[in-house]
Amino acid sequence: MAQTNPFTLSGKTALITGSAQGIGLATAQAFHRAGATVILTDIQEGTGENAAGTLGGRAKYMHLDVTLEASWKKVCQDISGFDVLVNNAGTTGLSNTLGPHDPEHLDMNSWKEVHRVNLDGVALGCKYAISAMKERGGGSIINISSRSGVVGIPAATAYAASKAGVRNHTKSVALYCAENSYNIRCNSIHPGAILTPMWDPMLGEGAARIEAIAGVAAGVPLGRMGLADDVAYAALYLASDASSYITGTEIHVDGGILAGSSATPEPK
Repeated sequence: MAQTNPFTLSGKTALITGSAQGIGLATAQAFHRAGATVILTDIQEGTGENAAGTLGGRAKYMHLDVTLEASWKKVCQDISGFDVLVNNAGTTGLSNTLGPHDPEHLDMNSWKEVHRVNLDGVALGCKYAISAMKERGGGSIINISSRSGVVGIPAATAYAASKAGVRNHTKSVALYCAENSYNIRCNSIHPGAILTPMWDPMLGEGAARIEAIAGVAAGVPLGRMGLADDVAYAALYLASDASSYITGTEIHVDGGILAGSSATPEPK
């Protein structure tokens, strides 16, 4: 007798934030292939609409500014509910805020902006996901944190602190939902050195980019930078019934970086 595939998302609706490109888009594509109806959300209208268009049926783009509670309310009102939420939208702040971001000279407006997107956005997503999912009998919340949420990053303190907050909030949400018998699981994914557009300001272009990528890869035990699909497949596992006994935990998708202790800051 054939067994049901526990990795299928057939019949489920997934909402993914920051899904116009990078990890969010790869996750939307993986979920769609697994049978889910996918709601791609972002603040990049044209890019988001094009991304949804490439998926065709069972895919839709909606504008969502994760920092605004009113924006979350509107999206939740405009759809009939969802079974999976991937809180993926995020920013390092290095290219879109004034900075600096080191702990001695940090600019507080830049610090607050990074936290608004990375931490407040996740908190709001969890809030509205709990409300939506408990009405449907359960669901899965997947928060994209970072390797930087586990170790210190001297040049990006706001990013590291916000991602550490995501890691801990995930556990609080998981326990809250369990205590209330909501059948809602909440887990975090911690990517490290994933080659996405977020890395572009740090990698440069041309020969310098190739050299920079090789330099990053040299510090990864598996010898390469990760791909967006590597994170997407971890999210697919957490979204599916295959992970039905997993909540409040974290998956590190980092090529083995955190297995060692090679992250000692270089002296100035």
